[in-house]
Amino acid sequence: MPRQEWSFDGIFGTYDRASLQRGFQVYKEVCSTCHPVKHLYFRDLSEIGYTEEEVKAIAASYQVTNAEPNDQGEMFQRPGRPSDPIPGPFPNDQAARAANNGALPPDQSLIVKAREWGPDYVYAILTGYKEPPSGFKLLEGMNYNEYFPGHQIRMPPPLSDGAVTFADGTPSTVPQMAHDVVTFLSWASEPNLETRHRTGFKVMLFLIVTAGVFYAAKRKIWATAH
Repeated sequence: MPRQEWSFDGIFGTYDRASLQRGFQVYKEVCSTCHPVKHLYFRDLSEIGYTEEEVKAIAASYQVTNAEPNDQGEMFQRPGRPSDPIPGPFPNDQAARAANNGALPPDQSLIVKAREWGPDYVYAILTGYKEPPSGFKLLEGMNYNEYFPGHQIRMPPPLSDGAVTFADGTPSTVPQMAHDVVTFLSWASEPNLETRHRTGFKVMLFLIVTAGVFYAAKRKIWATAH
């Protein structure tokens, strides 16, 4: 599996906010047509750099089913609110399978943590579509992917150059979009990573200082012992 450079790698790793927002855009405009992010709420987007007003605007651009029926006992659609979960493309798994020839598109909110090699694996799948080598028997309805187990995957290539237009002017090449959406999905899988890194650093610093204090105390106490 090819190794990629990620801003969140290592004990001092942090998420690139610009990449997170571009990744959310890729998810919203491309991936969300098939894949849900069941564990994310609109309000969570404030953690990737969106303002409160921007979060409200993003939520309002979706239509969600109200949790309670109206006065006539009927469920109804309304604009989303920050407190709502981000809705998926299908009402249930059966509808998702029916729309995808029996295949169930996996939830993306934990996909990076659920796969060995994590972000490198997801990036490789998104960029690994190629023409099958000579003599390779590709089953009907399948696509050749260099890194997918067995090299046959039902999902067609989801990304193509220029599929989205980034507001910051970043070129929307397939590698760039794949890198950004994997960054977003990595954050979705582990939104507390930065807090964990900061806490770990503070704990290590505390232990180093404490060890120094104990060593100095030991030297003082035993200085006159023979």
